Order: sequence, then C-alpha cells, then structure tokens
Amino acid sequence: MAVTVSFISYVRRWSVARQLFALQALVIVIVLGGVATATYVQLDQANIGSTADEMLAVAHTLAAEPDVLAGLAEPQPTAVLQPLVERVRVDTATDFIVVMTPAGIRFTHPDTTQIGQKFLGSIEQAARGESYTETYTGTLGPSVRAVVPVFAAGRVVALVSVGRTVSAVARDFAPQVTLLLSAAAVALLLAAAGSWLVSRWLRRATHDLGPTQLSRMYEYYDAVLHAVREGLVLLDGAGRVQLVNDEARRLLGLGEDTDVVGHPIDALGLPDALAASLASGEPSHDEIHVTADRIVVVNQATTRRGVRRLGTVVTLRDHTELRALVSELQTIRGFADSLNAQAHEAANQLHTVISLIELGRADDALEYATRELQVAQQLTDAVLGAFAVPELAALVVGKAAEAAERGVELILDDGASVPAGIADPRDLVTIVGNLLDNAIDATLDTPAPHVVRLGASIREEELVLQVADSGPGLDAAAVEQAFVRGWSTKPHGAGMGRGLGLALVRQAAHRYGGRVEAGRAVRSGGALFSVHLPLHQEAVLT
Repeated sequence: MAVTVSFISYVRRWSVARQLFALQALVIVIVLGGVATATYVQLDQANIGSTADEMLAVAHTLAAEPDVLAGLAEPQPTAVLQPLVERVRVDTATDFIVVMTPAGIRFTHPDTTQIGQKFLGSIEQAARGESYTETYTGTLGPSVRAVVPVFAAGRVVALVSVGRTVSAVARDFAPQVTLLLSAAAVALLLAAAGSWLVSRWLRRATHDLGPTQLSRMYEYYDAVLHAVREGLVLLDGAGRVQLVNDEARRLLGLGEDTDVVGHPIDALGLPDALAASLASGEPSHDEIHVTADRIVVVNQATTRRGVRRLGTVVTLRDHTELRALVSELQTIRGFADSLNAQAHEAANQLHTVISLIELGRADDALEYATRELQVAQQLTDAVLGAFAVPELAALVVGKAAEAAERGVELILDDGASVPAGIADPRDLVTIVGNLLDNAIDATLDTPAPHVVRLGASIREEELVLQVADSGPGLDAAAVEQAFVRGWSTKPHGAGMGRGLGLALVRQAAHRYGGRVEAGRAVRSGGALFSVHLPLHQEAVLT
C-alpha cells in the first residue's frame, strides 16, 4: 500500500507532457493487445473451421468412392482399404483416415496396431446418416476430424473419419501469427512515435510544467487579473483579443457578457483612434485616448519569444477623474491668481485714493473709488443674479478677472439664467470652465478686440449653455474633429495632455443625457460651443 501511494505521488510530480505520454502508451498497449488477441482468436477459429471443412470434403469424397464400397464387400476389407486410404491420406496431407463399421470397429488406421480396435470419438450422429465435424482427442492426440456415413442400398454400411491433429493445424497457422505480431509491432512503433511527437509539442507548449503547477498558475493569474486596478488586454500577432480583464471591459465599455475573445480589436466598436492604435501593435507610452465615457491612458508593448512576435500587451488606466480633478485644480488656481491680481490691483487703487487725499483732492478720490467699485460690482451683480449655483457664479467671476488680465473681455448675455438643481455643481464648473478656458485662449489668436460671450437659457425643457469667442473659429472639418481624442488648436507639448477639455465637457453632458454642439458664432465669427442639458435628468454615473 505504501509503495502504491509513493508511486502515485511520484507520478503526480511528472509534467503534463510526461503524464500524457505515459497514459497514451498504456492505452496504446492495451488497445493493440486487445486487437491482436481478438484477431488471433478469430484467425484461429477461422483456421480450424477451414480445416474442418477440408476434412469433411475429403471424407465425403471417400464415402462416395466405388473402390471403398467394393472393399467393404470383400471378406477382408482391411487388405483392400488400408492401401487405398493411405495413398489418399498422403495425397491430402491429412494425419489419419479411418474406415469403420457403423459400430465403430476400425478397418483402417495409420497405426496398424489400432486396426480392429474401437474408434475413439462420437459416431452416433454419423450412424444415423448425418455428417459432422468435431475436435476430439484420439490415439494421435487432439485432432480436427470429420465423420460421414457410407451408404449402400439406402442404408449406412460403414463410416469414414478424416482428421488432422491440432498441432499440425497450429503449424499451418504459425505464418499468420508471425504476420499478425509483425503488424502489431509496427502499429505499436508508429503509435509510440506519434505519442512522443505530441508529448514533445506539449512539453514546449506547457514549459514542461505539471498539472498542479499549471492549475496553481491559472488560479493565481486569474485572481491577479480580476484584482488588478489597471485594465489589461492581450492581443495576438493578428490583433485578435486573447484576454481582457474586468477593468479593461469597464474602461472600454465592453459588457460583462460580451464575447470578445478571438475577435479583432478594431471590430469591438471602440473609437477609431483607439482601435487603430491598438490594432497597429506599435509600442506606445502613456498615450491618452478618449472613449464614449472615459479618458484612458494607454501603454502598449510588443511581446516576443526569441525572434518570433507573439503579440502585444496593452494596459489601460482611468484618467477621467484625474483629469476632472486637474481641471478643478486649475479652476481653483485661476481663482487664486485672480484674487492675487485683484489684491494687487486693489492695493494700487488704494494707494491712488490715499495719494489723492494727501494732495487734498478728496472729491476726486471719492469719485475714483466709486467708479472702480461700480465697474467691478456690475459684473459680480450680473453673475450672481443670473446664476443660482454659487460655485458656477464664483467660477465665472474668477474667469472674468483672469480674462481681463489677459486683455479679454468676458460678456454675460442679457437674460442669462442657470437655476439651481439642474445638474451637479461640479459638472457645471467642468463644462463652463473648460469652454471659457478654450474660448479665452482662442480669442487671443486674433487681433483686438478680444471678446468672449457666455449665455445660459432654458429652451424646450433644456438648459442651453453657450460660449462664443472672437477667435479664428472652426471650419467644417474642425467641427467634425473637435471631439476626437487629443484635438486642440493649441501647440502640443510632451505630456501636456492638450485636447482633453472638450472630452470632459462631452462626458459631463452625456452623464445627463445631453449633447454638445460646435459651430461658428454668427456675431463674432469665432467658435461657438453649445451644451444642451435636459431638465429633471439625473446623472448616470460611469
């Protein structure tokens, strides 16, 4: 028992290839052994049957021979029949031919001492006039024999038995056995060679690992793929998906039940730029792409085994929330810069007022201070009156101050209004902040005056936010490309992440079932971006 357990443990440590080869060899030996045995038994039975038929034919021939009937009529049948049957025995290569009485007393026999003795074997069936064959042990040993009756005047007058020993039959069968064993040996060698080739291929494919190691590796890899926070996609050399984890499905918008394995990566409905990049198989580092719901950072590396290219490994990171935070941080930094500038400007104005008072010109100081206060308060009052969302109002005031410092006038359209509760303030800040940033940058690319207009109104159960600039505007081709990954009119620098503001705007609008439109402003000739947000629509978290 201990030896058996030890052997089983030893076998379990074998590699998959070695275990498969051993199993195949065992199955082949068992199958070939069974086939060879069945074939041998079948051939042996067929050989014995053909021998019995041959003996029966010889016996019938003798029973119908006139010389045999004539010999039986003689006073001494043995003297006539013995030489006759011996010649026939030699000519037919049989081992014995016995002519006997219906009671079984021999007239002839190869061993003359057996003449006159009773025949060993069953003769009752032949005595009734029937022919038959049997295998029986007689004076010469086990033999295949036939017994037929001899008729004269319609009655059985004698019996004829012709036989061949089993050993003689086996000698005749030996060449067939040799041929059978040779065929089985050749089949065994061919099967063993095929099993060895399969085992060799499997050893390379499994790196000569055992079942336990492969199972453990699969369990660990599966756990890692589901637990990792980055998306992972494996593509083969033809660009077909071989593996995709849960995070990659989420980032690429692939359903959990969608069967993507084996499909080309560019046939999964991904954005054109992203699909083309992944299908190319070219290495990439921190490449930013925009999907319908996400901004993802893509890294792609080629995998090789020796000189053979196996495919590519793609990792995906969600950049959406980080970009939103960066946008909010830039907005807050803009606030801080605006406050700093206003503080500096207020200090200058205060010094001016103090200097006028010291010069005894108090009326001029009062007029100057009042005029500056009215200018600053006018926009603030207009914004606060139009926007019931404090965060959005603070953003617009800050952007106005920032624009003024850069020589751009931010104008709020008459009748602009944004009620509270239509959307999350953070989404409104993202939408308006990015559109204003783009508009201020764009209008500086043209000669003065530099003007940016902000409008907000309720139309047909929608909040429509519009930002227009006096910049160079967008042509028809640019309008189509405005929301494509990385599109921007600004110079691209390494790692600057240009062209994502509009993507954030579109994603924020899509969360509420809204849309973003780009075109040309009628009044200024510059670009016009319109964001439509349905009223009473909750955000869909992605």
